[in-house]
Amino acid sequence: MAEHVHSTAESLCLTFTNTASARVDGTLKEQLHSYEDLLAWGEREGALPASSAAQLADFARSSPQQARGMLHAAVELREALYRIFTAHAERREPPADDLSMLNRVLAQTLPHLQLAAGPEGFTWEWNEDELDLGRMLWPVARSAADLLTSDDLARVRECAGERCNWLFIDRSKNHSRRWCDMQDCGNVAKVRRYRSRKQVDA
Repeated sequence: MAEHVHSTAESLCLTFTNTASARVDGTLKEQLHSYEDLLAWGEREGALPASSAAQLADFARSSPQQARGMLHAAVELREALYRIFTAHAERREPPADDLSMLNRVLAQTLPHLQLAAGPEGFTWEWNEDELDLGRMLWPVARSAADLLTSDDLARVRECAGERCNWLFIDRSKNHSRRWCDMQDCGNVAKVRRYRSRKQVDA
């Protein structure tokens, strides 16, 4: 299967869980090998602006131990989110420890939100003046809370790809979408079924 680069999850928190794949069979494919990888992902997905990413990259270079610690915390949060959403998709209770972790991160995150006035009214914005290595996790945590309390939660699915396990929101009309991307995992499954039929017919 072609290695995933971009997610079709439609939600920042699910896109974050999709920075790893092939969890189930023990051959984990990891995209976040360094704090720099984490920053690059955050900037690419709009979790933080380029100016903040540059500041955090400088800070990380001067505090490598802190940066490694934040990478570890980010991966821990990612895996907790993956377990929470897959549990719900499978109609299971989410692990209590994972929900507690998300609540702890939210308690640290939400104080960084502030109201800003604009031409069309008020909006929530992040305090960009704070130099915090966990900055790019703030919108991820808020995205997770928003999705968990929205109607879209019922549409969260796990890709049926054999070595994928990506999460996505199923917006198909009959709620029967099985693949994160029909051109990737869906196509691989079609090829596999075709080859199996050919072997049976041979």
